[in-house]
Formats: sequence, C-alpha cells, structure tokens
Amino acid sequence: MILTITLNPCIDKSTRVEKLMPEAKLRCTEVVHEPGGGGINVSKALEKLEAKSVALFPAGGHNGAMLCSLLRNTDIEFHSIPTEVETRENWVVKETSLNHQFRFTFPGLAVQESAIHELIEQMHSFSPEFIVASGSLPPGLPDHFYGLIVEQAHKMGAKCVVDTSGPALQALRHKKAFLIKPNRAELSRLLQLEYIEKDSIPDAALQVVKEGFAEWVAVSMGGDGAWLVSETEKYYCQAPKVEMKSTVGAGDSMVAGITYMFSKGASAQEAIRFGVSCGSAATMNEGTQLFQKEDVYRLYTQE
Repeated sequence: MILTITLNPCIDKSTRVEKLMPEAKLRCTEVVHEPGGGGINVSKALEKLEAKSVALFPAGGHNGAMLCSLLRNTDIEFHSIPTEVETRENWVVKETSLNHQFRFTFPGLAVQESAIHELIEQMHSFSPEFIVASGSLPPGLPDHFYGLIVEQAHKMGAKCVVDTSGPALQALRHKKAFLIKPNRAELSRLLQLEYIEKDSIPDAALQVVKEGFAEWVAVSMGGDGAWLVSETEKYYCQAPKVEMKSTVGAGDSMVAGITYMFSKGASAQEAIRFGVSCGSAATMNEGTQLFQKEDVYRLYTQE
C-alpha cells in the first residue's frame, strides 16, 4: 500500500476566459473544483492506475470541508486531520484567445502544531510499503520537516519518496529518502551551482545521491525527458511528443508513475519510462485533470 502525505492541501479551481484585461469585468466559464496538493494529486493519479493508496492531510474550514467532500466522490481512501485553520485554494485560468495558462498559487496559513503531531502519529497506524510526501510546506513548519517524515518512514520500514523544492528539499541532505524528484534548476541549487549542462545532469544527480539526499534521484526536464540515477545505475528516458495543453499535475503524475512501478517490483528503467509517460499524458489535458490511463499506456508502449 502507498501512503501519500500532503502538508499543504488545497482546492484547485480552474476556469477559462477569452482574454485577460486589467480593470475589465471578465466573463469566465463555470469553475471546476478539484481536490489538490502534492500528495493528494499523487493519490488521484494512483487511483487512475487502479493502485491502492491512502491520502493523509490536515483540513479545516469551509475549503477543508469541500476538500473532503470532493474526495468522498472518488474511490480514494483518505484520512483528514481536523484543524481550525482554513485550507488554502489555488486558481488556474486559461486565456483561450492566446492559449495562455495562468496559475495562481497561494501559500496557505500556518497549520496548528497539534494537527501536525497527530499527522505524524497517524502515519504509524498504516502499514505502507511506500510513503510519498509531496508539495510545499505550510507557513510555520521548519524546512527540515520532510526530513522528520523520512526518519519516521525508516522506523516503519517504508520507502519514502519526497517531492518538494527550495529549502525544504535542500534540508534533506544526509536524510537518505528513497527517491527525490528535482527539476534541473532545483538540482543546480542542491549542489550550489548556477547552472548544470545537460550532459552533466547524470553526474550531478549521482553527486546528490552521494551526499545522502536519496537512494534514487529522478531529474525531470520537461520536454527533454528525465534521468533516474542511483549510486550504481543511470537511466535516461526521452519524453514522447504530445500536444501540450497544461502542465498542472505533470510532476505529481510522474512521481505517481515511478512509485507505482517500484511498488510492482519493476526495474528502475521501467519505472522512469512509466513515470515520464504519466507526466507527458497529464500535459495532454486542460486544467487539473491529470492524465487518462489509456494515454499513459499508449505512450509507454510506443516505440
């Protein structure tokens, strides 16, 4: 079983407008509401792959109640930690005249300390093989908090996948997660470099492994594909050519695909190829819809 953890969940709201103009009253289409946040998106992707997961997250206020209500309309098993703090929301607006997408991401409010302690305790009530901790940290949590989750995973005998960025990612040095998924810019920052040449990415990822960030480093490069690197193995996968409509959820879909394949006992080479297929398939859909299963397998099996 896969346990996903989302410390900063949200309601993802998406709509369309013909053109964005200042001071004008903009006539938008109907708003689509989706449960969101890194780990929840991974659980949504796993559901599409017919893989069992449990989503664990704090939720509070009107948005928190809506988040749980939306998840009840899915087949995703979840456990929410009640908090008095209002769950955040994000907006995605598609400008149809120019085919531009605008993503408005809000930070959220500081989560109560009691809710975080309960979340850590609840981790131990499950028996996951994999724990996927994904997304931004809410205000008030220390940068090293994901490292605490990795430590708990080690105690539980679970493999911990962490997908985050900035100081929270940098704080994973020496924590030895099972896998992290930086993009090219984040990989550079982990090694305190201004820029990494494309040909140097696998060696840079290996250095990150040697510095104890994770056993595996999956470096996502968008349309240029991805690398999956450990201390003894390096695999590259080219991204398939698709008609891109939205990048929302592509990274979470990739993480779900890699984790899914590792949980099935697949090889690392199969895992990165499937992960790239999931991420690419997600870009074929507008808004926050992630991918269609049939698109994933079509991309995965094509030569």
